[in-house]
Amino acid sequence: MTVTRFAPSPTGYLHVGNLRTAVLNWLLARKLDGTFILRIDDTDPERSRQEYADQIRRDLEWLGLTWDREERQSDRFDRYHAAADELRADGRLYEAFETPLELDLKRKKQLNAGRPPVYDRAALELSAAQKTALRAERGDGAWRFLLDREAVHFDDLIRGPQRIDAASLSDPVLIRADGQLLYTLASVVDDAEMGVTHVVRGADHVTNSGAQVQIFRALGSEPPMFAHNSLLTDVDGGALSKRLGTLALNDLREIGIEPEAMVAYMARLGASLPVEVFTERGPLIESFDIEHFGMSPTKFDVEDLALHSAKTLRALPTAAVQDRLIGLGMPVDSVPEFWAAVGPNLDRLTDAVSWWSLCQEGANPIVADEDGDFVAQAALMIPPRPWDKNTWIAWTAAVKDATGRKGRGLFQPLRRALTGMDRGPDMALLMPLLKRVRIAGEA
Repeated sequence: MTVTRFAPSPTGYLHVGNLRTAVLNWLLARKLDGTFILRIDDTDPERSRQEYADQIRRDLEWLGLTWDREERQSDRFDRYHAAADELRADGRLYEAFETPLELDLKRKKQLNAGRPPVYDRAALELSAAQKTALRAERGDGAWRFLLDREAVHFDDLIRGPQRIDAASLSDPVLIRADGQLLYTLASVVDDAEMGVTHVVRGADHVTNSGAQVQIFRALGSEPPMFAHNSLLTDVDGGALSKRLGTLALNDLREIGIEPEAMVAYMARLGASLPVEVFTERGPLIESFDIEHFGMSPTKFDVEDLALHSAKTLRALPTAAVQDRLIGLGMPVDSVPEFWAAVGPNLDRLTDAVSWWSLCQEGANPIVADEDGDFVAQAALMIPPRPWDKNTWIAWTAAVKDATGRKGRGLFQPLRRALTGMDRGPDMALLMPLLKRVRIAGEA
């Protein structure tokens, strides 16, 4: 069975960067009838917060990205320590005592000498007595994984065959000197023990994957299949990471982005298929193929997302918005007619409130000086209630015959007089919803 996972750290709110990872992993699991795991990566006790974890769940639920099981890394420290003990016993994990300043000096010397800044493994030369002395002086050291200095090969579902030269990498730290377990080890242990078959993540993890492949095999497991999607940039091609603070899902929800639009947009951004409107998940899932994605940096544009959201909203059926409209104060029996009239004209669902108010309370007419007599005459010709979808057509036809006006000169002044606006919903559908029309003297 296909098993994917989304593994956010609860150190902040979800933003478009890690949301894209969630969407792709969710779609892959659903396309292949697999399992999607939500794994809260909360191994950092100082930065992890319960409120962030709770908000991550709420955001995923809002988007309809339901998970089949949930795991928390903070519940699994015993598994990570057991794996670390196994690596130590096999000689693949060693203790190093250099301070950050010492490591920085080593890197600078290597760069000045024209060599790659790779950790020199000086810690492997320490005797037992030297290690004891260093622990007494500095405390416990960090634990590094001893890489086999050879090429690591794997087939990436997006980027194709990959070759990572482990000789050009520093032995990764798996446990910090303060005892904190790091992502590189915890993630491997989880993926192996949870049966994760596919890992979809950003292109900035390609090199990490090379090191993790060796850790998987050192622990007796085969690595999952990897797919490293392109990184997102802003509209100018700059690093999106600098703007992530303003691109949290909370912020996008506040400006009225539709959840269906958000998922569909992320599902196609950077893929060979165009961004399309989907009002149901089935067709989106069916069309998904991880191999459709490219390697080039992908531009993310909030304005483009907002336009896509508006298109999606206008295409939603009544059933998809009914509960939300009722929540905005509209009676259930009025929703179908109201949505048929107003829905195709909205950019955000909350804009429906002003249209509902207009229907209930009436609008302040806008009448240009040159249209005063025309509108006054037309007001006297408004058909008696009840009105239906044919009322606007019959009324404007009668006004046309009586005044000789036609086209824009006929329809625009009447729209302004009824709604106080230059544009809006189809008047044939809107007019039956108008409870008050002030040009007709309805108080």
